[in-house]
Amino acid sequence: MRPLHAPAAALLLVLCLLPGAARAAPVERLYGSANRSFATTERRVALTFNAAWDTAGIDEVLRVLRGRRVPATFFPTGQFAERHPEAVRAMARQGGVGSHSHSHPHFAGLSRAEVEKEVTAADRALRAAGAVPLPFFRFPYGEATPQGIAHVNSLGLADIEWTTDTKGYLGTAGGMTVEEAVRRVDGVLAPGAIVQMHVGSADGSGQVLDAAALPRIVELVRSRGYEVSDLRTLLDPPAPPAPPSAPALPARATGAAAASRRRAGRSAGRGPRAGTRRRPARRSPGRRRRRR
Repeated sequence: MRPLHAPAAALLLVLCLLPGAARAAPVERLYGSANRSFATTERRVALTFNAAWDTAGIDEVLRVLRGRRVPATFFPTGQFAERHPEAVRAMARQGGVGSHSHSHPHFAGLSRAEVEKEVTAADRALRAAGAVPLPFFRFPYGEATPQGIAHVNSLGLADIEWTTDTKGYLGTAGGMTVEEAVRRVDGVLAPGAIVQMHVGSADGSGQVLDAAALPRIVELVRSRGYEVSDLRTLLDPPAPPAPPSAPALPARATGAAAASRRRAGRSAGRGPRAGTRRRPARRSPGRRRRRR
C-alpha cells in the first residue's frame, strides 16, 4: 500500500479523532462502489443537493425542508464554503454536508496526489466554515471511476452518487421545466433511490428550478407511499443480532411443578390420585365392639 501524503494522513487523523468516530466505522460498508442507491427494502428515498455556484435558491430549499420536516444531504465544494460559510452552516444544521471536491475539477484526469489535494482542501474549507463534514464524497460531473473511488476510500470517504438527476440546474435556457424535473423523479421511485438536485444558479441569473420543484417532489414521493430518508442513517452501526430463544425446560425439571399442583388439588378437597391405597381409620379405645 502506498504511503499517504501528509495532508491525506492529517485528514484520516481528523476523521479518527472526531466524536463518535468509533461509531462511524459502518462507512466502510459503502467502500468499493459508486453508491447510486442505498440498501433498503422499505419505501424510502433520499434527497441530495450539490452547491458550487451562488446561494440562489438555498433559503427557499431550506424553508421547504424545514416546513415539511424532510431531511436532505448537501454536497458543497470547498470554494463554495469559502465564499458562503453561513450557507454551509445552515446546510449542516438541516441534514449534514458531504464533500463535492474543492474546485469542482474533472477527476478522470487527476493524479493520486491531485485527488488528495482536492479532497483535503475541501475538508479544510468545510471545517473552517463551521461544519463537520460527513464521510461522504460526490465526484464532480459524476466522474466516479474505480480508481477514483479507491482513492477517496483510502482517505476515509464513501462515494455517494445518485439514481437520478433532476437536471434542474440546466434552467429554462437549457430546455428544463419544473414539470420535467418532477417527472425525472417519478420515473425512478424505488426503495433506496437517491435524487440529485442543485442549489445556486450556474449563469448567475438567480433561477433555480430545483427550488421551485422541491415542494412538488416531496408531495410526489409521499403520494406514492414513500418517506424521505436521512443518509446519515447509513452511518448507524448495524443492529445487534436477536438473542437466542430460551431453551425448553427438560422433562425432569417439570416433575416438581406437577407434584406441587397435585398437593394443591388435594388441599382443595379433591380426592387422592387414582390407584392410591387409603389407610383405615383408627378406632377409639372407649368404643370397642361388644361380643354376643
